[in-house]
Amino acid sequence: MVAFAVIRDVLGEPFRLPYVIAVPVVLTLAVFYHRSTGVRRRHVQASAKSDTEPESRAVFKSDRIPGTWTPSSFRRPAPAPYPDWSVVATKPLPYRAFRYGPKYHMTMGLRQLDFDQWIELDNHYPKFHADKKRRLEERVEKCVHTHPDAYPAAIELLEELTDYLPARYPSMFKRTAVGIDNMWSNESFNIIERPLKENPMAMCARLVQDDLALMIERPDGQYYLLGGAVLLAGFWRLTDKLGMPLSEIHTSGNVPHYKEKLETGMMKFFTRLRPETMYCRNNYFLQVDDNLPWSVSIGEEDAPVVSWSTAEKDKAIAHHWFRSERQSLRRLPKTGAVVFTIRTYFHPITEICQEDYVPGRLASGVRSWDGTVAKYKGREKYEKVLLEYLDGEHQRQLDRGLDLSKEGEVHQYPF
Repeated sequence: MVAFAVIRDVLGEPFRLPYVIAVPVVLTLAVFYHRSTGVRRRHVQASAKSDTEPESRAVFKSDRIPGTWTPSSFRRPAPAPYPDWSVVATKPLPYRAFRYGPKYHMTMGLRQLDFDQWIELDNHYPKFHADKKRRLEERVEKCVHTHPDAYPAAIELLEELTDYLPARYPSMFKRTAVGIDNMWSNESFNIIERPLKENPMAMCARLVQDDLALMIERPDGQYYLLGGAVLLAGFWRLTDKLGMPLSEIHTSGNVPHYKEKLETGMMKFFTRLRPETMYCRNNYFLQVDDNLPWSVSIGEEDAPVVSWSTAEKDKAIAHHWFRSERQSLRRLPKTGAVVFTIRTYFHPITEICQEDYVPGRLASGVRSWDGTVAKYKGREKYEKVLLEYLDGEHQRQLDRGLDLSKEGEVHQYPF
């Protein structure tokens, strides 16, 4: 979400709905370094250009009136098909976006992203699709919203996904005369009829594994959360953040160090973001239950207040889950809205700790949180069990001969 996930990086968990922060968060938390890696695909710096770029640059003149937008003629480059992609065999990318301590950095950790990499799908798609389908049936009024001021942007986002997905994932999606077909789920989406059969943000949500958020600039120059399909956020609720400007989304969630370290840079970034460039970031946090859509450990989803204070302390390591988000951020060319995609990756701690270097690096990262961040992420509820387990797994890896000096040759951040 516009920062939805960003903040979570730094705070990564819900302390009064940190995800909300995510909207701004996308801009906020982890320091990101864009490096190529040999895992399933390369992350390349976005360099998409258009022969109409000079025209689109005019949109960003300093005399642009806040809350107004001159449509840009920029068109996102057509993506190449994802190599050998399969809903059965393609595993989730192994994002492990934590660093060694002792210092925990809070910055707008963004890296430029190639437009090909906008949406990430993998063989967890069936579970995500099922969870979304159920929540759209049970909680659509609470999880999906499109303000009238955001409706044109929601339609533009739906059109963008309809164009992108069949080109990127041709074994899953097919373009039709009226929209798009999901050949795996046998769903057909008519995006040109009016009125649409359902909220356009809900239609977008059914197509991808991501949660989605739209930030709209108003005449005061601030960006407001006016549209979203937030179904799998885990720690925050769309209804708590709807209508809020970027800064309030963060401050209402008690995001640590937001005012002094993040606010100014984030506001400038939103103002300067151009349709020709897209950015992404990753974050991570811990969860002590296995529920992807909503972490029941912090309270019932409809409770007036939710927080880590309700979580059971020192649960067995089998209940510890690693939750990471990969967020993308781009400005839509026609409407000028800023769209966030928040893709969650969710794995048992015991699973990721079978990977070399992960236990030691994660333990160091968790210990590096200062008091404010640790409280926000609920560390006191799980640190004793978690760190004991991580230290033990790290020692076992050392005992079998793991060479820590070689880690940089095996993977680089955020993997």
